[in-house]
Amino acid sequence: MPATPKRRKGTVPFGSYETWYQVTGDLSSGRPALVAVHGGPGSTHDYLRNLSELAEHTGPVVLYDQLGNGGSTHLPDKGPDFWTPDLFADELANLLEKLGIADNYVLFGQSWGGLLVTKFAAERPAGLRGLVIANAPASYPLWLQEAARLRAELPPGVNETLLRHEAAGTTDTEEYHAAMRPFYEKHVCRLKPWPRDYLASFYEVYNDPTVYYAMNGPSEFHVVGTLKDWSVVDHCPKVAVPTLIISGRHDEATPATVQPFHDLIPDNRWEIFEESSHLPHLEEPELFQKVMREFLEGVSVSL
Repeated sequence: MPATPKRRKGTVPFGSYETWYQVTGDLSSGRPALVAVHGGPGSTHDYLRNLSELAEHTGPVVLYDQLGNGGSTHLPDKGPDFWTPDLFADELANLLEKLGIADNYVLFGQSWGGLLVTKFAAERPAGLRGLVIANAPASYPLWLQEAARLRAELPPGVNETLLRHEAAGTTDTEEYHAAMRPFYEKHVCRLKPWPRDYLASFYEVYNDPTVYYAMNGPSEFHVVGTLKDWSVVDHCPKVAVPTLIISGRHDEATPATVQPFHDLIPDNRWEIFEESSHLPHLEEPELFQKVMREFLEGVSVSL
C-alpha cells in the first residue's frame, strides 16, 4: 500500500493579515498541486476536507481559509467596501506564491469559489494547469432568478414565511432560520444527518458572519450583499485551460446558472451528479473521487 501522504498546516502573511492553509502531500513532487477554494463567501475549508484524499493518487492538495474566517485573520470591523472579489483573488495569488506553487497548480472552486477561480483563470496565469468549477453559478442575477423558482416549489407556507421576514428585515429570527431548512435539505445537502465537516463550516459562518452577510446576505437564496449583481460570464471565454464543471441534479446551482460556463469556456466537460445537490463531494464521494482523479490524471499527462 502507498504511504499515507504527509500533512502540514500553517499560515502565510497576506499584507498585515494571515491566511491559514493545510497541505496534504509533497509540494515538490512535480505534480500540479490542487488548490481548493471554498464557498461562502465567508465559509471555511472544513466541508472540503475529503478533497485531501486525492493526494494519495493525484498529487498534493492545498486547503485554506479565506480571509475573515476559520484560521485566517478575522476582521469583524471591516465594512462591505473592504470585502471584494479582487481582495480574495489577491489573497489566492499570494498563497500560491508563498507556497512556491505558482508555476504548477490546478484550481478547484466550489460555489462562490467557482466564480472566484473563473475570474482568476481569465487572467491566464502561467502556472495554471486546469480548472474545476463545482456547484457554482456564472452570475448572481442568474442565481437569484433560479432561487426564486426553487423557493416557489417548497412546501406550502415556507416561502411565504421567508418572504415575510425578508421584507420586515427579521432574517435573524428563529422562525426564519427554521423556514430556511427545507430549502437547504433539498438543494444544499440532501444527506441526513448533515455530515460533521459540513456542519463545521456551517457553524463557522454563523460564529463570524461578517463576510457572508456583507457579500452574500442572510441565506443562500436571499443575496442582498455586494455580490448581488456580480457575474463572471464575460470572463468565461478567456479561460485557456482544461476545465471540469461539476453540479448536482438537485443543486441550488441549477443547470440554468451553470450553462454559461459550459457554453463559453473553450475546453470544458460538465459532469452532473444525479444523487447530489450542492455538495457532490460529500453526497456521492466515491463517484466524485473517481471523476476528479480522471480529470487530474489527464491534466498531469498533458503537461
